Amino acid sequence: MEQLKIEYIDIDSIKPYKNNAKQHPAEQIEQIKKSIEQFGMDDPIGIWKDEIVEGHGRLIACKELGMKEVPVIRLDHLTDKERKAYTLAHNKLTMNSDFDIDILNAELEDLIDIDMTDFGFENIEIDWDNVEELTEKNYDEPTHNMLECPACHHIDRDIHFKKVDVAPDEVEDESIEVWKYS
Repeated sequence: MEQLKIEYIDIDSIKPYKNNAKQHPAEQIEQIKKSIEQFGMDDPIGIWKDEIVEGHGRLIACKELGMKEVPVIRLDHLTDKERKAYTLAHNKLTMNSDFDIDILNAELEDLIDIDMTDFGFENIEIDWDNVEELTEKNYDEPTHNMLECPACHHIDRDIHFKKVDVAPDEVEDESIEVWKYS
């Protein structure tokens, strides 16, 4: 496998792929620009000949920042079909997973001196000292039907129970429906 090499080329010599399916709204371009300003242009644009394979948003951001040259990696070893497939795959793969919330929160807590809202993270802080204590007065009863299992006395929403048929002599009051926790 050939090693990738980063080279710097004139920004105007790169053409966006006309069939790029990934959208880059203005808000995202602003986030990319802020990332470049904060950390540098550390993610080279992937090109095939002179056309972008991956990095359309970065190219727009770099142009808006007035950059004259950008780092690129050449992906000329790909066939035309592979280039098209990689363009789609590269964009889709980042969308196929989420963050581990506990690890993300720990990392964000460690970065309080960097405004991560610039990159799309929400700064949600709960003032636990001012959270209203839950009391009978401010508690709203659930709107779903709750049932109690006659065998184990487990209480849960009715969707977790199933109605069972029982012989009339097993129930003191025949008007009562019997449900069993399932």
